[in-house]
Amino acid sequence: MMRQYELVERVLKYDPKANEALLNRAYVYAMKAHGNQKRASGAPYFSHPLEVAAILTELKLDDATIATALLHDVIEDTDATRTEIDQMFGPEIGSLVDGLTKIKRLDLVSKRAEQAENFRKLLIAISSDIRVLLVKLADRLHNMRTLEHMKPESRQRNSEETLDIYAPLAGMMGMQALREELEDHAFRWLHPEAYEAVTERLTDMRQRNRGLVEEIRQAIARKCADAGIHAETTGREKKPYAIWRKMDNKQISLEQLSDIYGFRVIVDTIEDCYRALGIVHTTWSTVPGRFKDYISAPKRNNYQSIHTTVYGPRHQRVELQIRTHEMQHTAEFGIAAHALYKDHQYQAANGHDLEADEGGDDSPYGRLRAMISSLLEAANPEEFLEHTKLELFHDQVFCFTPKGRLIALPRGATPLDFAYAVHTDIGNEAIAAYINGRHVPIDTHLRNGDEVVIETSKNHVRPAAWEAFAVTGRARAAIRRAAREADRKRFTELGRQLVSSTLAGMEIDYSEEKVKTAAPKLGYKTAEELLAAVGRNDVALNDILGALVPQSGGAPAEESYKPSRRFGRAQAQDGWFNIEKVQSLKFRSSEIDNTTAISIGGPSQELPVRFEPGGAVPGDRIVGVMAPGEGIRVFQIHSPRLKAYEEAHWIDATWDIDPEHPQRFPARISVTAVNAPGSLAEIAKIIGETGGNIDNIKMAKRAADFTVMHIELEVFDLVHLNHIIAGLRAKPAVAKVERLFE
Repeated sequence: MMRQYELVERVLKYDPKANEALLNRAYVYAMKAHGNQKRASGAPYFSHPLEVAAILTELKLDDATIATALLHDVIEDTDATRTEIDQMFGPEIGSLVDGLTKIKRLDLVSKRAEQAENFRKLLIAISSDIRVLLVKLADRLHNMRTLEHMKPESRQRNSEETLDIYAPLAGMMGMQALREELEDHAFRWLHPEAYEAVTERLTDMRQRNRGLVEEIRQAIARKCADAGIHAETTGREKKPYAIWRKMDNKQISLEQLSDIYGFRVIVDTIEDCYRALGIVHTTWSTVPGRFKDYISAPKRNNYQSIHTTVYGPRHQRVELQIRTHEMQHTAEFGIAAHALYKDHQYQAANGHDLEADEGGDDSPYGRLRAMISSLLEAANPEEFLEHTKLELFHDQVFCFTPKGRLIALPRGATPLDFAYAVHTDIGNEAIAAYINGRHVPIDTHLRNGDEVVIETSKNHVRPAAWEAFAVTGRARAAIRRAAREADRKRFTELGRQLVSSTLAGMEIDYSEEKVKTAAPKLGYKTAEELLAAVGRNDVALNDILGALVPQSGGAPAEESYKPSRRFGRAQAQDGWFNIEKVQSLKFRSSEIDNTTAISIGGPSQELPVRFEPGGAVPGDRIVGVMAPGEGIRVFQIHSPRLKAYEEAHWIDATWDIDPEHPQRFPARISVTAVNAPGSLAEIAKIIGETGGNIDNIKMAKRAADFTVMHIELEVFDLVHLNHIIAGLRAKPAVAKVERLFE
């Protein structure tokens, strides 16, 4: 633990005019007040305020702030009173300590009114004197450094608060080093597995790239020296949280993240900044889109620097920051670098009228005060808390549910990400979105403050393309998981219908218990797994029938049962297909008498069914072929492609089209037309007038007097297609029309 004289010497080193007696009194008073109190680690409690004071000496803060750090817990945790503090240390320090004492534990997860009110008091105290914020940030930093001694729930809560409030506040004040350390500590406890993975990977890369940082640093320094620029060049590895956040935002792996090294070139003048930039850009190739000039256009927190990324030595992507010494000082200490707490305009901080600063002070603290002034107009503490988070976060989007629940998402997030953030079931069942009462596409980018309403349906089958609309890892993982589950259910139901129908044709009752008993015999753990395998055609019906209907004497089922493509009547509970009686179908000497057929709907149906090229439209005779791992392939009965599947398992199929909701189906025709001006336009006109839609035209053969064209159409059914063909044949310019099959 730091001794009394060591603390005083630290302050006097950067501020020789500091009140040494004040510091000594505060040290002794706080140590006596806390007495034998212990921290969770077992260390004397006084070690905490002492470490907070030590952190603030690194920011070179005034003696009153250091004294406040030593005393910041005495009113809350000891018998000391505000009156006593005022008498011993003056009203200025008394006000600072009191402002910190009013800030109780925050619970941003539950957001109850009393916790929101505590946060309201925090920002009001900050608006009265910036030193309240500086002490509070140092207090939080030391607590995060010693978080391993706290209970798991306390670690979780403190880490969430740190990422939600304190780290953004530090960033808003330009205190980047402090912000980075706060974020890394919170990251370590909130996402321990990710933290360990990133740090292990960084260690491995550090060993493999040993000497790389120094090599690049020397190369940059040498180039600047050759041009007569006095420059201090330093290199460093990016922090784990910064790396993880970039990986999360860009949805990339650590291996894909190439710019993990950052270098600073610190020069004497602004002119040297641009000279150094010219040297860097003429020596190495730049990375497009990675140049930013914060010198001519500073950030809101007064940060100034030139940022650029180049392909440096060893073809390594190198991120460079070029700035002056003064800019570096501001970047390190932020608002503390300018000692605003000593300016006359902040001396009379207590009772200061917040609105007096609105629009008049463009410093980070001035903007913070203006922000707080506007936030104080909130109707209630909870609204104040929500609006404050909207203001603090610029790299995130905060949206609201209709009930006012706040949902935090990365920039670029869509209503689909929002739905999954609310609940996985909401995301899985989402069919439409409304933003601020207006219906919008599901891939619309959300903005801060949007109220989002998600419309859901339990029977909705999500289009596969929707995964591309998700930004968050949670949404993408859930979409993939839901797709796998839906796929499994479809194939399971198809397998169940196939087995049930086959057993019905043998006049044997189907039961789930029988399938469950047969599953281990075929190497599957559950009945569902076995049925899904049947639906995917990974298990032949012969095999499952052999397990379900064992013959006496141990004879294999194949010897007594030969499948004949017979299927019984059944109805799937979720309505995705049904099986109904149809007339017998004769094809290639295979006779199917009084069989049943799977009923096929439109091509957009979410079934384990795929229409093969060549075109099959309602009214055509169709047949299904079991394809391993793919479900059922549907062919038009005259398709020459069926020759390749003579040994496959065939399923008779019939159409089941809803006349109230007609759909278009693909078909192909060959048209031989005379080579004459306007003949193609005439063909297109006939197709359009009869309600067909041309999807593609290909000139298959061209001669001096005629052209053969293959036209891909979309039609409603066979009657519609024949009507189009008849209309084309009636035209003098058309010599021949026939249907094409693949």
